[in-house]
Amino acid sequence: MSNKLYVGGLPYSVTEGRLQEIFEAHGTVESARVISDKFTGQSRGFGFVEMSSGGEAQAAIQALNGTQLDGRTLVVNEAKPMAKRDGGGGSGGRGNRSGGRNRW
Repeated sequence: MSNKLYVGGLPYSVTEGRLQEIFEAHGTVESARVISDKFTGQSRGFGFVEMSSGGEAQAAIQALNGTQLDGRTLVVNEAKPMAKRDGGGGSGGRGNRSGGRNRW
């Protein structure tokens, strides 16, 4: 079992410090991260916690999954590896002159 956990259903007010406190009751926390919107800086309601061992991670899942925190139900499970992302749209060249003013 991996020692990295996904934590969903977080109240938007939860800080990384508070997230770490919650999980420290179940083992040593290597890192705790709340994911925030890159434009607004507001929490997106989920985060990741890395425990020092797989056993501690499993104990945290069993203890915290489905529990309430500030009126929201937590979802705690093993984090899946991040999916590989494609480079995305766009023409990729300098010749793309779509949009904006006509500069002909």
